[in-house]
Amino acid sequence: MSDREEDELSGATSVNPAVSSYAEFPPIRFRDSQIEMAHGAGGKASRKLVEGLFAPLLFGPAPGPLGDAAVVDINGAKIAITADSFVVKPLSFPGGSIGELAVNGTVNDLAVSGARAEALVCTYILEAGLPSEILEAEVRAMANAARKAGVRITGGDTKVVEHGKADRMYISTTGIGTPIRGVKVDPHSVRAGDKVLLSGPIGDHGITILLARGELDMEADLRSDTRSVLPLVEALASAAGPGIRWMRDPTRGGTATSLNELARDCGLGIVLREEKIPVRDAVRGACELLGLDPLHIANEGQFLAVVSPEYADAAINALSLAPGGSEAQVIGEVREQRNELHRAAQG
Repeated sequence: MSDREEDELSGATSVNPAVSSYAEFPPIRFRDSQIEMAHGAGGKASRKLVEGLFAPLLFGPAPGPLGDAAVVDINGAKIAITADSFVVKPLSFPGGSIGELAVNGTVNDLAVSGARAEALVCTYILEAGLPSEILEAEVRAMANAARKAGVRITGGDTKVVEHGKADRMYISTTGIGTPIRGVKVDPHSVRAGDKVLLSGPIGDHGITILLARGELDMEADLRSDTRSVLPLVEALASAAGPGIRWMRDPTRGGTATSLNELARDCGLGIVLREEKIPVRDAVRGACELLGLDPLHIANEGQFLAVVSPEYADAAINALSLAPGGSEAQVIGEVREQRNELHRAAQG
């Protein structure tokens, strides 16, 4: 469902500086005979690939929790770093384009990891025959998005492949950020009774892409939600920083996948109040037409947060007052159930 069908290696882990070499690799649990589309969709197959192959070979014998960014200690300075790749068809769509998406997606991965994006480098993979005006439009879109997000683009690379060997254009990014003071994001800090917050309506991006591809026989006034969520995260941090347990931007796999991963990582259950989850009528209608679940549709401008109960009111008030946060809601609660996501109907 997501245009961000980037390599799932973007799942990052905290780095142990004591690990300098991997003389003895741990056992490899990934045994699928070939890579399928499901391995890049952000669900169970993606996690199986990352945890069964990439993590043991690349992250060392005892990697920390997988997240949207890694935090490294360099001579006493903590730096957050993330990598992302972007594949979307069409390249431009109502509300955004691949160039804008690349910046916002990278900034957001850092933001929900408790870091403010400071610098970004990008790589363009271009297909021979791509019209120059399309490339210029995307470079301009990237530059404008970076200025709006307040992040510097400090370098990059370009590669050109034969015609027919890429879908016109792919973009890969690496982002570096500095920690937001007072924010520590860790799924193991989540406790029963904590509240689950959502910054706004879900599913806009994924359904917009389907409409732009002509895959839905319907018309809807819908736009991608692509944007930087950093201002919202900063508003949340100012009001409820000590109470923030965990954050995630629910891109591939949507809200349900992100919360299922949290339930597994923290070993607790999560109960969602479906009537509290904001979904636009156009998104709900498209999902009903296709037999899809809005909770599994990709987003590019929303984020989830878990906060301790005593900070929940302050958190929602701060998000509601911030630009773009007026539809923020408490959508659920962490419970003692083990490793499960539950839906509770109204009443």
